[in-house]
Amino acid sequence: MHFETTIDIDAPLERIWRVMTDIARWPAFMPTVTSVERLGDGPLALGGRIRIKQPGLPALVWRVTEFDEGSSFGWRSAGAGLTTVAGHTLTPRAAGASLRLTIDQSGPAAPLIGLLTKGRTTRYVRTEAESIKRRCER
Repeated sequence: MHFETTIDIDAPLERIWRVMTDIARWPAFMPTVTSVERLGDGPLALGGRIRIKQPGLPALVWRVTEFDEGSSFGWRSAGAGLTTVAGHTLTPRAAGASLRLTIDQSGPAAPLIGLLTKGRTTRYVRTEAESIKRRCER
């Protein structure tokens, strides 16, 4: 299963990156995130682990598997027959950047989970992109 959305944000790239990677603040402006718990110290970085709770979903622990300072990060969560990989990528443009969010699910449970949660996942990915846009452009 693959979910993706892209949105243009009219704000300095550095601001977008700061908002996108300051995950502890996500619950304050992102209605799709109930709580964030850092499982370790320091800034978001390769190998970092984060527990995220979202409305209507079990809390998941994500491990940062890709990190390109100022440009992108990706993380992975796995359990119960499902592996989820999420990407967060910024592409510079004349007035800010394009933000691309992706979710890929695989494993034996992926077809069933995808069928049951497709609408919610699509809404959540879009809402997260729109929330970051609003936060950066205000």
